Formats: sequence, structure tokens, C-alpha cells
Amino acid sequence: MSDPAMLAVLRGACTPLAEDPNFDAVLEQIGDASLVLLGEATHGTHEFYRHRAAISKRLIAEKGFDAIAVEADWPDALCIDRHVRLRSLSARDADEEAGAHQALTSFQRFPRWMWRNKETLELVRWLHHHNAARADHSKRAGFYGLDLYSLQRSMDAVVHYLERVDPEAARRARARYSCFDHMAEDPQRYGYAATFGLRGDCEDQVVEQLRQLAERDRRMLAPHDADEAFFAEQNARVARDAEAYYRAMFQGRNTSWNLRDTHMADTLSALREHIALHKGRPGRIIVWAHNSHIGDARRTEMGEDGQLNLGQLVRERFGDASYLLGFTTHTGTVCAASEWDGPVEKKRVQPSRQDSVEHVLHACGLGDIFLPVRALRERREVKLGGRLERAIGVIYLPHSERISHYFHADPVRQFDGIVHVDSSHAVTPLDPMEPAIETHEPETFPSGI
Repeated sequence: MSDPAMLAVLRGACTPLAEDPNFDAVLEQIGDASLVLLGEATHGTHEFYRHRAAISKRLIAEKGFDAIAVEADWPDALCIDRHVRLRSLSARDADEEAGAHQALTSFQRFPRWMWRNKETLELVRWLHHHNAARADHSKRAGFYGLDLYSLQRSMDAVVHYLERVDPEAARRARARYSCFDHMAEDPQRYGYAATFGLRGDCEDQVVEQLRQLAERDRRMLAPHDADEAFFAEQNARVARDAEAYYRAMFQGRNTSWNLRDTHMADTLSALREHIALHKGRPGRIIVWAHNSHIGDARRTEMGEDGQLNLGQLVRERFGDASYLLGFTTHTGTVCAASEWDGPVEKKRVQPSRQDSVEHVLHACGLGDIFLPVRALRERREVKLGGRLERAIGVIYLPHSERISHYFHADPVRQFDGIVHVDSSHAVTPLDPMEPAIETHEPETFPSGI
């Protein structure tokens, strides 16, 4: 089928966002799915944050979704959760505006602009206001992190929790975590030393601490605060998986990537089950993460190379209860760095390549659109598979864009729907000039995704 004919089919299937600013078509396609994964083609595009927020607000307000889970560390996101669910005892947090700003100060690790931006701040304000109107705490929407980089902070959080509820267990936890000595503050250094035999690894200690904490909570028929017990157990799980991740960094990219995305999927499953304890039904959760995490890896060249990802695992575990929505852009501006730990810059996004998915969506000539690709899977005349797809992480290198940011994919099967923003704009960081934070090895090198 010729390109003009394929474009005609795509034009007939898509919905221009100018005609559907409230995303009615997206909500209709999501239907009864209880796990909605919302992607992004960059970590620094205003429209991706704004559109995901608009869809999330409707899912929470109209369909009773329970939480937003994001590509961020568990302890950092938990500061937002305590604010938006009005769990904090801080006088500052009790104030909606001051509390929203304070909640975002927990994001200190590069890249801070990914969550410390005005777009996230607006969402935090909305969640706080929405939840404040609900006296029933179980009906308040939460905010959680799926990632595993917070080795030191998660271990500290486990010890602090146990100090409040079981001082003797806290003493044992400190002894187990002391295996890391001072290397938990530089987990890449720990991973290198453990992998190459320069020191013993701490795998047994973090595994045992998670087992002990879970067993302790199961013995308690009525824990003082089931949420706090779950939060602590999840921090212990982060410590266990982070230890494995940092050792795997030096065993090949696929191994560490697969450990990270499996951790995200396991965290999502655990959160879904925890919410079920309060609701009597599985949790309804919205996920915000990069397309590279939420699009089914089996339909990309990375999957062919042995990588799996969150979207693939969610489809395998939950089937039709999931909906994967990708986001793309043709050109515009983006917030990104030029090197790991570099300052945030506002960069021009190169127009998409002619052999890319983004260029096909641009060529539709309808501006910003929603394309329900699930409905096109049986249309043999629509052949998008094998084209390039762009992924911009926290680092953007426009001069080496083909090798740095493009990969082959079949978007019709990678996603269930695509929102295309033809000309996009950079997010607005709360810290316009970020100071560099020294790191010996970037966790998501080389893509920063």
C-alpha cells in the first residue's frame, strides 16, 4: 500500500486533539482497564506532562483510580504521597501551597528537573485539593515511585521505621545494612567492588532484612499503620533489588535493565495488592514512565536483543486489564542535559527522520492527534512496523541523534494508543540552573531513560 493511502487510513482513524481537548476518545479506548500506563518520548516535554495529568485527573475523578505511580525513587515519591493524602504532620505540609513545594524538595538526584518542574507542581496541587475534599482516607489518590536507585535512603527509611515500632529489630537492621560500610552512598562503587571480587557482596544481608521485616508484619494481627508497614517493606525491597542492580551494572546492559524493569513491575503488583486490602478490589493505578519502559519491549529491537520492560510484564501479568499509551513528538524544544550530571538546558528537538514513526504521524497533517493503534492491528494496509522510533532521555545529543536516540519498533503492537504532539515545548524546571552532582557511573548510561 502506498504512503498516501496509508496516511488516508491513519487520518480516518485518529482524533485531532483540537477537537477533543478533554481526551474523551482516550478515555473511551481505556474502557475498564485498571492499569493505565502513560508514556513519554522525552523526560522534559511540557505537553507530555500536561496531557498525562489531564488524563490522570479524569481517571481519578471519574473512574475512581487510586494512585499514580511514576518513574521515580520510592522515598522521593513518598514525600509527595504524604502531602497529597494529607498524612504529614508538618505545619508546612498542612498548607497546600507551601506543602506542594516542600514535597518536591525530596528530588535531589540528577535529573532533578524530571520531577522538580512546574508541571508536576500543578499536579501535586490538584491531588492535594482533590483529596482534601474526601473525608474517607481510603478514597484519597496516592502518589508512588517505581524505581530502585535509592539504596542508602531506603535502608535509612527501614531503620527509622523500626526505631519507632521495634527498637530491637532496628538494631538488627542496622547491623545487616552495615555490610555496605560507607559504600551505600556510592552504590556504583559498591557494585564494581562486589562484582570484581574487591570485597564481599551484601546480597544475603538485604535479602534477610526483607524477609525479617515481612515476617514481622505478618505476625502482627493489627499493625499500628498498615500503610507505614507496607512503605517500610517496600523500602526493604528497594534495598534488596538495588543491591542486585548495582552488581549487575558491570555484567551487561540487558541484565541491569531487566532487573530494573522487573522491580518496577513487582512494585506495581505489590502496590495493587496493598490497595486491595483497603478497597476489597485490585488497585486501579496510573503509571507515568518513558515510552521505553511502558511500550511492550517484545515489539522493539531492544526486545529482540534480550531486553524486557514494564509494559511487557504488565501485559503478560494482567492482559486486558492494562492499557499502554505512548507519546511522540515531531519537533519543538525539550529540557535535557548534554552529559550525565550536566546542567539542564533548553534544547531544540530536531525534526523527526523521514523513516520514523513520528514523521508518519506528522505527515498526517492534523497537528496533535490521538491514534487508537489497537484498532489498527488487523489492518494489513497499515504498515508502521520496522520504522524508527525516537527516545530522548535525560541526555539529548542531536548531533548523533540516529545512533543515540532512535531504534526500530512496531508501534501498532508496542502500544494500545499513541498521542502525538506535533510541535512540543520544554518543561519549566523549578531549578533553572542545576548544580552538577558528582556520580562515578550513570545508572541509565548511555540513554538516561
